[in-house]
Amino acid sequence: MHVCQSSLQPPRRNIPPVRRGVLSRWMLSRWLLAMAVVVAAGHGSRAGAARGAEPEGPPRWNILFVFADDWGRYASCYGGLDGRPSLNDVVKTPHIDRLAREGVLFRNAFVNAPSCTPCRSSLLSGRAFFNCGRGAVLHGAVWDDSIPTFPLALREAGYQIGKSFKVWSPGVPVDAPFGKQRYAFEAAGHLSHHYSKSATTLVDAGSTPEQARETILQEVRDNFAAFQSAVAPDHPWLYFLGTGTTHRKWVRGSAKELWGIDPDLLQGKLPPFLPDVPVVREDVADYLGEVQAVDAYVGALYEQLEKTGQLERTLIVVSGDHGMPGVPAGKNNLYDHGVQVALVARVPGGVGNRIVDDFVSLPDLAPTFMNIGGAAVPEGLYGQSLLPQLTAPGGGQIDPRRTQVITGRERHVAAARDGHLPYPCRALRTRDFLYIRNFAPDRWPLGNPAGAIGGDAPKHRSLSAETYAAFADMDAGPTKAWVIAHADDPQWSWVYQYAFGKRPAEELYDLRRDPYQIENVAGRPEYAASQAEFSSRLLAELRQQGDPRLAEVVPFEHSPFTDPRDATSGRPAAAKAATP
Repeated sequence: MHVCQSSLQPPRRNIPPVRRGVLSRWMLSRWLLAMAVVVAAGHGSRAGAARGAEPEGPPRWNILFVFADDWGRYASCYGGLDGRPSLNDVVKTPHIDRLAREGVLFRNAFVNAPSCTPCRSSLLSGRAFFNCGRGAVLHGAVWDDSIPTFPLALREAGYQIGKSFKVWSPGVPVDAPFGKQRYAFEAAGHLSHHYSKSATTLVDAGSTPEQARETILQEVRDNFAAFQSAVAPDHPWLYFLGTGTTHRKWVRGSAKELWGIDPDLLQGKLPPFLPDVPVVREDVADYLGEVQAVDAYVGALYEQLEKTGQLERTLIVVSGDHGMPGVPAGKNNLYDHGVQVALVARVPGGVGNRIVDDFVSLPDLAPTFMNIGGAAVPEGLYGQSLLPQLTAPGGGQIDPRRTQVITGRERHVAAARDGHLPYPCRALRTRDFLYIRNFAPDRWPLGNPAGAIGGDAPKHRSLSAETYAAFADMDAGPTKAWVIAHADDPQWSWVYQYAFGKRPAEELYDLRRDPYQIENVAGRPEYAASQAEFSSRLLAELRQQGDPRLAEVVPFEHSPFTDPRDATSGRPAAAKAATP
């Protein structure tokens, strides 16, 4: 929906207008020096980060934030960074690559939770996902309006805000942390939200792939232009494009038809837990086609910023809410394939072509945006400002204390397990190790098998199309169906077990020799000291953060967190819910 300019106006405050153009380097350096003192005051532990006194003169840049559903660490600018073949050798993202050339690429960026709603709860609030009340789960999520979020904090600080499509969902009220639908700009259309479906429909109606692409990109430009037109002169703004195109389901074969991506180019470039067979290569290629659509949207917004003369006054940030859906080790897993994401930013007046090695978590963006806009930053956030990393003159390790991140999950799909219970786990990721604590190893990590093996096994067609047919915490798709169908194949049975089998209470992966996190070394005598150290460090961090999972009575194991509720309405779930 399109909103009138009056509803877009922020609360009145005595804030001077923003001067267009690039903030002078002298002014910026003075402000950043003051910010560095504030950030360093309590940086040793995330829980102990002190807000301190707010420095004068925040830059108050415009903020353009592109946040894609289920988009992991996939962009061609990441190609070669890890020293081994990868999907990034095949995907082509020229506009995101331009961002990296003109800005900063984060090598080690992670979500706090690899599930849509809890990830977005932490992103928008700066809190650890488990401190977001019922926003810590996907099905049954209800937003707590007492939790401050960066979009509404920026509006209170004088920003005008707008969004297109998904910000926070499934959950009720939809997009509550952004003011629900009050600031939605979607009147030009929704075709871009599911690129391959929309483009295929247009092609079937007679358009060429190129014409279909231009039709969809014009919608992206027009939605953004409508927002720009509604912004009052000399006011800073925040625009959030939340595309769902990288979320399943996408059109099978669309990568080749719409983008010219040959699936066979992926031969030898898939991680070992993705079988290098034609069905899987096509499925992954189709996902990369949707990634290229996200890149095209970034290019359309870039073009609009240049056309309106706002590029040099706008911070551009792009990222995604977790890894690839519908495949082993991806979405809803604490392995890198599930929690590591792209994070690239272009800073007005900043130094470009930088790669930052600091470990960062998406909740860091909330205090970053608040600092930029001069908004009050709440006490005790898990997230810490990334301004030192965004504005540093070089790359590498900017802050020597940023050497780890915490990730975790609770409930995703309500019906995945008996009693609507979660699969609770937390992880500590450092440069050399990944340690995972599974708090309920007797439960199925991706949901009950539901007769996936044997005479009652769902048919391939059902597994490709119906998430709830088996292992409901993994989205339906051709790769999921293929792995289940080959559960008894001597060559591939390990992949089935790796993806769906029950997991021990502790997992430990030595990334120096096992970068794909396949060989669990927990319990081996030679790793006993490391296992004990990481277990102690993880639990200490969780206690410091006040993780309810460590409480004597764990709320996530009881109502309302275990209610059989529909994700989008909050009503009791029907026999079969929609795919999240």
